[in-house]
Amino acid sequence: MGERDGARIVYSSDRGRVCPKCGWPAVECRCSRKSAAEAMPARVIAKLRVEKAGRGGKTVTVVFGLPNNATFLKELCQDLKRECGTGGAVVDATVQLQGDLRERIRTVLLARGITVKG
Repeated sequence: MGERDGARIVYSSDRGRVCPKCGWPAVECRCSRKSAAEAMPARVIAKLRVEKAGRGGKTVTVVFGLPNNATFLKELCQDLKRECGTGGAVVDATVQLQGDLRERIRTVLLARGITVKG
């Protein structure tokens, strides 16, 4: 018996309980991860650092200490990439941008009302 399009597992003794909303096993439920995201604090403080280790000698600017809110991080990453004219990504509640862009990032974050350290 093959997988049908749009079919989801309702119950399986192999994986235990299944979430009724997303169809994933209860321990790996995608719904609860979204609601467990950190709420936006009134004052956001970002910290900057430059990393080189583990990237083949390439320099990466990391913005960390941000709230773990997926939509906020995605929008911030898009803004920073656009303003700096470089590539980047959201990785583990941090924004990573290619190159040493601390000064450019600092001005963009301050314009958005985010306090910057580092």
